[in-house]
This record gives sequence, C-alpha cells and structure tokens, in this order.
Amino acid sequence: MNTDDNSNREPNRLIHEKSPYLLQHAYNPVDWYPWGDEAFKKAKDESKPIFLSIGYSTCHWCHVMERESFEHQDLADLINNHFVAIKVDREERPDIDAVYMEVCQAMNGNGGWPLTIIMTPEKVPFVAATYMPKESIPGRIGLMELLPQINDIWTKEHHKIDEQTSMISSHFAGQATRKPGENGTIDDNVLYLAFKHLKDTFDEENGGFGNSPKFPSPHNLMYLLRYWNRSGDERALEIVERTLSAMRSGGIYDHIGFGFHRYSTDNAWLVPHFEKMLYDQGMLAISYSEAYQATGNPEFANTVKEIFEYLERDMTSPEGGFYCAEDADSEGVEGKFYIWDIDEIKGILEETDAELFIDHFNMENNGNFLDESTRTPTGKNILHIKAGPDEIARKHNMEIEELESSIEKSRKKLFEVREKRVHPSKDDKVLTDWNGLMIASLAIASRALGEKRYETLAKRCADLILTSTYMRTGRLSHLCSETTETPAFLEDHAFLIWGLIELYETTFETSYLNTALKLNEYLLDNYWDDENGGFYQTANTSESLLFRKKEVYDGAIPSGNSVAFSNLIRLGRMTGNTELEKKAYEIMKTFSGTISAIPIGYTQFLSGVNFILAPSSEVVIAGDLNSEDTKLMLSNLHQEYLPNKIVMLKASGTDGNAITRIAEYTENLVMKDGKATAYVCRNLSCKEPTTDPEKMMQLLKAKE
Repeated sequence: MNTDDNSNREPNRLIHEKSPYLLQHAYNPVDWYPWGDEAFKKAKDESKPIFLSIGYSTCHWCHVMERESFEHQDLADLINNHFVAIKVDREERPDIDAVYMEVCQAMNGNGGWPLTIIMTPEKVPFVAATYMPKESIPGRIGLMELLPQINDIWTKEHHKIDEQTSMISSHFAGQATRKPGENGTIDDNVLYLAFKHLKDTFDEENGGFGNSPKFPSPHNLMYLLRYWNRSGDERALEIVERTLSAMRSGGIYDHIGFGFHRYSTDNAWLVPHFEKMLYDQGMLAISYSEAYQATGNPEFANTVKEIFEYLERDMTSPEGGFYCAEDADSEGVEGKFYIWDIDEIKGILEETDAELFIDHFNMENNGNFLDESTRTPTGKNILHIKAGPDEIARKHNMEIEELESSIEKSRKKLFEVREKRVHPSKDDKVLTDWNGLMIASLAIASRALGEKRYETLAKRCADLILTSTYMRTGRLSHLCSETTETPAFLEDHAFLIWGLIELYETTFETSYLNTALKLNEYLLDNYWDDENGGFYQTANTSESLLFRKKEVYDGAIPSGNSVAFSNLIRLGRMTGNTELEKKAYEIMKTFSGTISAIPIGYTQFLSGVNFILAPSSEVVIAGDLNSEDTKLMLSNLHQEYLPNKIVMLKASGTDGNAITRIAEYTENLVMKDGKATAYVCRNLSCKEPTTDPEKMMQLLKAKE
C-alpha cells in the first residue's frame, strides 16, 4: 500500500474486503475486483481477459510489484482499459492459489509469488508468470510491453488463445481424472530412504539440509525423531539436535523479541528472509518440544517458551486466535526493524554489558548485513551466536550465570528500544487451519514442558474457532470471523482435528474428542474422492475451478492429506473403530506410488506410516484426573518421547460414561484397589493392567 496520504485518492472495490493484503491495494489506481461473480460477469459482458494477481501481505516481491507497477497510473490505465483485474490473497483462498500455481509450474517449470495469471472469463489461463516488472529488464518482459501484445492477440488473433486454452484445459482435465500412482509399496525401506536422503544432504558444518536458501522444514526433523525412536539410529537424533541448535543460534532466530524468521538466504542460518509466519512458529515449537522430550536439553524447552512468549505478546487476537504473519519490511526496507549497529548498542547499554553483548552476538563494526543492491556492508548487524556461553564466560573471566544475567538484562533494554521503531506490518487474519496447527502445538508443548498456561491458550483458541462459525452453522469457515464466512478446505478440517486430538490428550475433556470425530465424519462425507481415494482440497459443493486439487506433498507446511491420514489412524485407535483405520490404509494405497518414488517429499505422511509400521501403543488410564496417582502416571507418559501412542482417560464413577460412549472398549476398564490403573496394549496385544507408573513405562518401551 502506498504510504502517502490516500485522502485525495478514490479507493477501488478492495476497500470493502477484510484481508490485509487486499486492503494494501485498495488505493491503487488499478480498478481491482475481489474474486467473485461481479468480476467474471464484467469480463464476459465486455469480452475482456482477466488479469489475476495472487499474493499475500508479507510477500516482499508482492510489495515491490505494487510499488513499481500497480501504483502507476499509466500501467493502471492499460490494465483498466483492456482487462478485468482481480486480486486474491493466497492465504484467504488457498484453493485458487493452488490451482493456478500448478498451472504456472506446468507452463514454466517454476512458480512463486506474486503469481500473475492472464485468463479467459471462464477461468482458463493462457499466460502464467511470477514477479513481472513494469518495464522490461534483461531476461524478464515488463507489463508495459506484454499487456499490449496480449490485447492485440485477444482482439485480432483470438484463435491462438483458443488453441492455448484448449490445450491447457485438456491437460488438467486429464490430470483431474488420473489416478495417483498406486503401484508403489510404502514399507520399511521407504522409511529408510527418506532418512538416507536427509542423512546424505545434512550440512555437517551448519546443520540443516542442502544449500541455501534453507528452510526450517520442521516436519523433516519430526520425522527423523520418529525414525530414531524406531530404529535406534543415533545419527538421526544427532542431525535433529545439531539443526535445532544451529537455527536457535542463527540469524534466522529473533534473539531480541523471539520467534523464527521464514528462511535463511545463506547456508549458515545467518541472513534470513525476515518475515515471520505463524505456521513456522507452530511447527517449530512441536519440533523443539519433541526434541526436549527425546534429549532433556533445556535449550530446546527454552526455545519453545520463547516462541510462545512472542506469539502471545505480538500475534494473539483479543479473542484468543493467532494472526497469520509479520512482514519482512518496515519503512520500505527488509529487516530494518531487526538489525543493529555497534554504536547503537554502546549508546543504550552500560559499557560492560555492551562489550559482552557485542561479543556474544558476533557484531562487527562494518556490520554483517549487506545492502540488497550493492552487496556492500551497511554497518548493521544481524544478531547470531557462534560460541557457547561457557566459552564467552571464560573469555571474560566470569561465571556463566553472570554472563546470562547480563545478556538477558541487555535483551530487555534493547527490546524496549526496538518497540519504539516502526514495526513491520501484521497480517491479522485468523485462519482455521493455521490456528488448528497452533492448538496442536500448544497442547503438545503443555504436556512436554508441564506448562498449564499453554493448555489454557490452546483451549481458548479452540473455543474461539468452534464458536465463531461451527457452533452456529455446523460448518467450519476458513477465515475465523463472526461476520465473514469463507469456504473451509481440507487443511482447515485436518489441522483442527489434529489440534483437537492433542487437546483431548492434554485435558481429557471428551467434548474435544467428540468434535474431532464429527469434523472427521464431515470431512469423509464432503472431501473424500470416492473413485480414487484420498481427500480433495475443496468440498463437493465448492466453487468449480479449472480442476479439483488433491495434494499430498509436504512443503513449507504439511499437506492436508498427510495430517488427515495420521488423524484417521489415531482416531481409529482411540475409538476402536477399525473403519477409520481402513480409510487411512486407502490413503496410503492411493499415494503409494507417488510417495515411494520420492519419499523425501512426504515426511509428514511418513510419520503417520511410522505409526502403522512401528511398535505402537494404546494407553487407557482409569482414575480420577485430580488425584495424585493419576497425575503421576500422566506425568510419566508426558516426559518421555513416545510418539506412536494414543492416551485415553476413563474417569472414575459416572464421569467415565462420556468416554465409554465414544470408545465402547473402555466400559470395563476400572481402577484396581482404588488406585489409578494403566491398561496398556502394544502391537495389538493387551498387557496386564498395572497401578505402578514405572511398570506402565516398561510395558510401553518394551522391544517386541
């Protein structure tokens, strides 16, 4: 959005939208329409092609394209005269984004944002590109040159466009009816091949995988933990520990205000792309929580606490939902909010504290942050840690505790100073899918760290999502709002169900498990592909696009099919309903050829496969949730890293009836001798019930 005064400018139709990204374009001279019938009717009535631009509010190159192109009247006139312009927020309409991104990748071999599509009024594209400058530059045609060419072809040689769109329509129509590869077998060898790829691409010097840009990819780390737990291969655990520690020490982590930036532009995790995404915080918090359970390393637990401190402070709505993202830019400069020069530090901190801080965070007089265009030092520094606190303390002849106290005191001072800077913009949408992921993350962390506060935050978020639309309409909305209903997608259901399962295993409030089961039933009824198996991204009744997307690839965020697959396994085990597990096996068969061909692209899915193939357990605790013996049993369960288990509570007395209605097999599971009693089944074989927490853990960890 232009930062100049807009008081003398007429807004376009986007002014009535809720999306921060669309509102950023509300004062462009381009006559933008939101996606909807009005725009398509205009295109048909006036026989104009559609100029579709897809992006999101924290996308750096989306901002660049707006400043360079959409703010200029001459380009706006060109678009307004010959096209119907539509703006889409990819986070608000992931279905539209997914379809046209696949088109872009098919046509060009790559994709990204901003995504630029030119298509017919019938929504069939014939031009697909990413960032486009206003004027042509070497290797990239500009809009001022391209759009007149397209207009000439549209008006004078329309048959060429008909040929192109016919070919594209045929290609994707065939894809929509094509069965995924079912000829593969997902077995122990596939699990090993995914591990081998991660082992072979592990960066021995810096942690992480491959070369820059480096993404956190937490589901890869979660998979490695499960592989280690199953195989006993210590190399898998070592890779996880070194990667988590390297990211926590690197510039990808915000050492002043906490939370992770989106990715690193270099191999050493030093220079990040500075935007912060909610889904990264949620998934990384799970990774660090599980790694803490596996290792007991307090650094991992502290990182989880800091992530949630950041989210609660800066990214939580008054009602308890979590916002989408924070931008990389402030005052038009990427990273400006986060970087420091040495003179600033010396001017804010006392001399000794400043010396320690500068040394601890490897600050340089010339700076380590380079100018984006000239690649010369700016004098500004991205804070990062190379040496451990013991080494720095020895160097300065002081105790570690004294060093840590000084660093924390300095951090708080610098945080207060930084708060007075111009903040990056915040995308304050509350999305059901990402918030479902946050519910799962908070619940898992609550158990792993013994932090009741995280349980409270998870419940507050879940209750907000369920009451905003679901309790009123019986359906989820992608955008969590009491005033705006948007169609929900596979990911909204799958991620929320995951969150509710984790929340049940944390609180043992049966209402959360009941709701998870109802949402899962709705998902099967409305999103399942009856012909080929697996889940579509959109419901049977959703708006018709070029084709109906069905995705299993685990990218920056896990796929809906991967999460739904694990949900079906766990819900089947929790309820004793084998039909749910059969659906999971159908998904496994549906995508078997795809996954077995390139296992590394599907590590979230393979974590679910690991649950099926590895030794797994069901635990029912018969007891009073408020009694000390029940709490002791649950504490033992939560402290250990035991990923392939489900845990149920059969409350004493009539309170136990609620869970029995969900899981009939729990009816006769009762306390022995008035004590909390664990009923453990492992690998489909049930053991003798025990009132001894240590015996319970032995049964769960037995090698069979």
